[in-house]
Amino acid sequence: MTTTSSASRAAVDTTTAVYVFAVCPRRAAPDLAGVPGQPGGGSVRLLPAGALSAVVQEVPAGEFTEAALHDRLSDREELELCARAHHEVVAAVARSAAVVPLPMATLYLDEGRARQAVIDDAHRFVTALDRIEGHVEWGVKVHVGNGDDAGAGTTSRTGGPPPGEKPASGRAYLDRVRGRRQARENREEAALRIADRVDAGLRGVAVAARRLRLHGPEVTGKHRRQVLNAAYLVEAGRERELRERVEALGREPGFGDGVRVELTGPWVPYSFAEGGAADGHD
Repeated sequence: MTTTSSASRAAVDTTTAVYVFAVCPRRAAPDLAGVPGQPGGGSVRLLPAGALSAVVQEVPAGEFTEAALHDRLSDREELELCARAHHEVVAAVARSAAVVPLPMATLYLDEGRARQAVIDDAHRFVTALDRIEGHVEWGVKVHVGNGDDAGAGTTSRTGGPPPGEKPASGRAYLDRVRGRRQARENREEAALRIADRVDAGLRGVAVAARRLRLHGPEVTGKHRRQVLNAAYLVEAGRERELRERVEALGREPGFGDGVRVELTGPWVPYSFAEGGAADGHD
């Protein structure tokens, strides 16, 4: 990311910066007509860089200084607008070519610097493009019911008896506490086994996989828990096989009604554009 110097601030409203969305093979000819890119910028186009092309757009420099970006991206609506514009450009390229997305708001002062940056990092880009060409990303999430909510309202947080019930003896109380602890541990182990079974079952279809950071209750809700959030790099054309595998896993004994296996995609392989050929936890 670049910022303008103090000497050029007076002209910042008329200067431009080069926004780089992604990198693709130079032989690629994606249809970028009508793809708007970032609001207020010029046409989205290809910038040749050796054997590669950068997907670029000229944007007003004053709107992409470090301070301006901080203000814009701190606003949720502005953040969503910028992220959606970035993704639409990447997706347009991905419809006809392998593409390595770059982080949002990757900027250079001019075309020459943008071109040289791609050339300097060409080996990494070529390696990533070779890995993902002809493949798409699929997401799989597994949720289980949160058994801790099953008895809500019948016992207190301290493990005491329900209102009106005779207090248990000390030993009975400790046995009940131990029983609840053991039940939680059993549920945890069962949930981890389910996640591992789904993950192992899908790796036979995928050429690479990544287990991503789990979502918390603010996303999943308090009555269910996410035990697997993974991305799989799958050869294009094997979608039916993947779907059938997911459906079969969801019917396996031991999963029960409280287990939900969710498949999403296909997506641009964001998770595998930066070395995702190896397993990882992000």
